[in-house]
Amino acid sequence: MQTLATTKMTSKGQVVIPEAVRNRLNLHTGDQFVVVGDADVVILKTIKAPSTREFDTLISKARKQARAAGMKPTDIAAAVKASRR
Repeated sequence: MQTLATTKMTSKGQVVIPEAVRNRLNLHTGDQFVVVGDADVVILKTIKAPSTREFDTLISKARKQARAAGMKPTDIAAAVKASRR
């Protein structure tokens, strides 16, 4: 369910996210966003660190994909070393 609301930008470029939207999206003071703008569209995407469980799931998927591609731990170490040069 979408919540439709309007807001205004202040002279300092600040925009208030309406309370109904903040509540529905569980947004809190200090939350960070990526801002994308194109033509007359502005998109705010929250930046949130994954939970430990989500991170473990991501790592598990990455390891499976690496194994399927035939990568070995030495390949990873070499790639990290090369990128640090």
